Amino acid sequence: MTKITASEVNKLRKQTGAGMMDCKNALVEANGDFELAIDVLRKKGQKVASKRSDRSASEGVVLAGVSEDKKFGAIISVNCETDFVAKNEDFVLFAKTVLNLALSNKINSKETLESLQLEGTSISDKLLEKTGIIGEKIELGFYDFIEAEYVASYIHHGNRLASLVSLNISNEDYLQVGKDLCMQVAAMNPMGLSEKDISKDILDRELDIAKESARKEGKPEQMIEKIALGRLGKFFKENTLLKQAFIKDGKKSIEQYLKELNADLNVLGFKRFGLSS
Repeated sequence: MTKITASEVNKLRKQTGAGMMDCKNALVEANGDFELAIDVLRKKGQKVASKRSDRSASEGVVLAGVSEDKKFGAIISVNCETDFVAKNEDFVLFAKTVLNLALSNKINSKETLESLQLEGTSISDKLLEKTGIIGEKIELGFYDFIEAEYVASYIHHGNRLASLVSLNISNEDYLQVGKDLCMQVAAMNPMGLSEKDISKDILDRELDIAKESARKEGKPEQMIEKIALGRLGKFFKENTLLKQAFIKDGKKSIEQYLKELNADLNVLGFKRFGLSS
């Protein structure tokens, strides 16, 4: 039988994050072959994943960040089964590593990110390794990105909610503006940037609700349409980012806030993702 040294076990542990005994057993099974031992751990992850395929990986961490040039931003969620694992420092560090790879390579799809190499192994295989090590279903649950002249990011306390906002002007003076807008998106969860981003189906439904409500209140039939349109305006103020009241100054809308800063400053888009409670 091949003698396995403590240094070999420690090397495998550092590369895979597996426990000492798991690493030792994998090296024993692989007769000391380091690469084969990694495959042993990965196969263990595949077995665990197969057994837990019907489990819900509804916990995890949601992170957002931007590239060094601040022209690209991404949001990811790395999911697991329990809150206990989601709060584990190694698990959070792994999620941050995946996010940083996405940012440095400016990845434009979840599938491309999963195929990216991390320590000589694809991220999808790394997820399998983590599944075998942790004993829970681990997966890349969500990925999205934004590219623009300037992108800001925000991660809400607890790593369960994150947001991105893109602006048309890159300026160091707007660092706080970007953060404030990201916090606005996270807190107020707008349905769209402006009226044109709200689907016709939603608008028709809101108009019908407003009309029916006005009729129940006994409003004159000839006034129903005008009243419904007025209430639709309130809907836009509550559900579109530019019309929403600024969370730091409720007396002005986001649109007004931006114009006061710079008449040419515009929000181009936003992304938001959170794990359900």
